[in-house]
Amino acid sequence: MTDRVLAIDGGNSKTAVLLVDADGKVLAQTRGPGAPPQTVGMKRGLDVFEGLAREAAAQAGLSPDEPIASHTAAYLAGADLPREEEDLTREITKRGWSPSVVVGNDTFALLRSGTASGVGVAVVCGAGINAVGVAADGRTHRFPALGQISGDWGGGGHLGEKALWLAVRAEDGRGEPTELLPALLSYYGETSISDVVEKLHFEEIKFDPHPLSPILFEVAAAGDAVAQAVVDRLIEEIVLLSTVSLKKLDLVDEAVDVILGGGVMTGQGEFLLAPIRRQILEVAPLAQIRVVDLPPVVGAALLGLDTIGASPGAELRLRSAYDDHQPTAPSTLDVVASG
Repeated sequence: MTDRVLAIDGGNSKTAVLLVDADGKVLAQTRGPGAPPQTVGMKRGLDVFEGLAREAAAQAGLSPDEPIASHTAAYLAGADLPREEEDLTREITKRGWSPSVVVGNDTFALLRSGTASGVGVAVVCGAGINAVGVAADGRTHRFPALGQISGDWGGGGHLGEKALWLAVRAEDGRGEPTELLPALLSYYGETSISDVVEKLHFEEIKFDPHPLSPILFEVAAAGDAVAQAVVDRLIEEIVLLSTVSLKKLDLVDEAVDVILGGGVMTGQGEFLLAPIRRQILEVAPLAQIRVVDLPPVVGAALLGLDTIGASPGAELRLRSAYDDHQPTAPSTLDVVASG
């Protein structure tokens, strides 16, 4: 069998699958709904992955009775603890997509997508928030990322919930006045936020906090102090995730890559990113801070190519297929200004 890598990026809101050959050529790519096995159940989650993997195999012209790939690289949201990675590896192996399987957290894919070696620190802020650090000698630093029970703060869902909480308290007098109130009333098409709450309670409106997160940033950017305080708290958390990992791995004095990614991070531009860069550089002045909007599934594929021993040319070929999504680094002026 020709060496192929089946890469899976299993996020909370979407699943992406990429099939590449050992030379880094994209053979097929598919996309579907988010199906984290820890949330939807192991069988249902893997059924979604399998459907997309089989679709990719068909796109590539593979026979249904042959293995899809020589290696599966699955980097998944929710694979936060070694026990979860072991369980997922075992169950994916049973599916027979490939002879070898590696399962890891999706932050490793983000880190690899933004670096040539997979060494450095990556912070993802999308639907949720998480970080990982990898040193050149192989040491890693991770957070459990299990929500509030493991000390987490942030992510698009959390920010959206916070926006609604602040709007409710602004209307009923328990909180400070904020432009979040009229902004959310406009979003829901209501004249009272208490009516929104009642409809949410009786499930007449489906509560999805994620669309409220961009509203929070818009209100903050317009000068609202209450919304800005939430943004400032998010900035603090992202900086903490980055700098704690750098400290734990003794990298604060190194010219190390810090990779930032995820929909919240890449969607807000310099309004969010400039203070993050500045504060990280105060702790780690040699850090090379990059924002990556390369699809995380590409990082998963690169890790898979590493595993099968592909040549550096394979990475270049794969990256060239996504030239519109290359990592962006602050300019020299940005670094000087931030430092």
